[in-house]
This record gives sequence, structure tokens and C-alpha cells, in this order.
Amino acid sequence: MSHIHRPALSSALGLGFLTLWLAGCATGPQLDQPAAPAVVQTLPPAFPPQDIVGRWGLAAYHKEEDRPRTEAAAVAGCKQPYVITLGPSGGVMMHLADEATPTELRLKGAPGGKTYIGPADAEPGAAQDREVVAFDGRVLILRWMDSEVQGRYGTMVYVRCGGEGAKRPAAKPKPKPRTAAPRPAQPPVQQQPPQQQFQPPPRQ
Repeated sequence: MSHIHRPALSSALGLGFLTLWLAGCATGPQLDQPAAPAVVQTLPPAFPPQDIVGRWGLAAYHKEEDRPRTEAAAVAGCKQPYVITLGPSGGVMMHLADEATPTELRLKGAPGGKTYIGPADAEPGAAQDREVVAFDGRVLILRWMDSEVQGRYGTMVYVRCGGEGAKRPAAKPKPKPRTAAPRPAQPPVQQQPPQQQFQPPPRQ
């Protein structure tokens, strides 16, 4: 009888060990989950969108030493200017990378005084954003955040066309008309008493 029940007992014990082993795997140490990326706080931009509305000459460079030459090339691009307008929701109408039609983009501030231009539903510095490298009212320089797009397009240089946003020289004061200087007052001529002729004394 005991020999008949040994296979059943062995099977039961094996099944029990298997159940305990699977339970230990289920409750064992879990693999570390990747940490969620830190959310960049959106701050007010360094300048309002109205400041970049207008007509721009456009060029691009890949090496920093080519920047001055690229600015000169952007001025020549005013023959076919790139136009930035205000969007219906307060943003600016500009093109995203590889897009044929303009999209309304937002100016987004970030810690460290940085400003980005990109879709409103993305945090500052997202892949479709462009960072404002420099802006002085006349020259706007933007760098793509996507390294692949930056490698293809380069750093974008926008230069205002015509007198838009240009620093106008201060008007020179008109010269005052010359007037004749007043002559100094002459002192009155003193009349000299008439000179008396010398007469010798009479002889005695």
C-alpha cells in the first residue's frame, strides 16, 4: 500500500515546491523603473512675441566663426523676406522643422534667463523647440534643440529688413546761426586842453 502512494506523494511535494518557488519569484526584488524626466518650469520669456513680428532676412551657419558672414548673407535675404506674424492665440506664426505650413508657436521662458520658441503643449527645451541664442531687436539667432535637425539646418540667423527694429542714430543738433559779435564799448575820448605856446619872459 505504501509503495502505491509514494508516486502520488512525490508529485504532491513537487507541486508544492513549485508553487513556493513561483510565489518567491513574484514577491522577489523588482527591477528599477526608469525615473521620469524632470519637468522644466515655464517662466515668462525675455521679450514679448510682438518684438519679433515683421520681415526678416534669413540665413544659417554651422561654425561660430561663420556668424558675422552669415549675418551679412541674411541681409541679402531680404529680397525674399521671411515674415513672422502674430498668431490667433497670442503666439507667433513660424515653421517647424520639415513643415511646409507655419504653425502658431509660443515664446517660453526657462530658468537661467533662457527663452525658447516652440509648440505651446511642450515644456521649454523640448525636441521641437528652438533656443533663443541672441536677440537685440535687430538680429535674432535661434538654435534647434533636436541635434539631428540642428545638424541639417544649422543655427538660424534672422536680420530685420529695412529700418524695422534698427537702432537709429541720434539726430545731430542744428548749428545756431552766427550773429555779429557786439563791438566792445569804446571809452569816451578825453579832450586834451589846448597847449599854450611858450613865450619867453619880457626883458627888463
